[in-house]
Amino acid sequence: AVLTLRKRFCRFCADKMHAIDYKDVKRLESFIRERGNIIPSRFSGNCAKHQRILVEEIKQARFLSLIPYSRY
Repeated sequence: AVLTLRKRFCRFCADKMHAIDYKDVKRLESFIRERGNIIPSRFSGNCAKHQRILVEEIKQARFLSLIPYSRY
């Protein structure tokens, strides 16, 4: 089987988003696995700048109980 590698891109750069908000739970949950792990940038395709911001916002949302720390 031939694997075709697709170019990953930063969703935040592509959408020209200037702010990632901890209250946007729906968007943040798309970067969290079922067990609660944060998806690394090499899989999500985020640039380093946005990945750092994303991780901080996920942690803040977890602290405020908007997102669970783990699902199981």
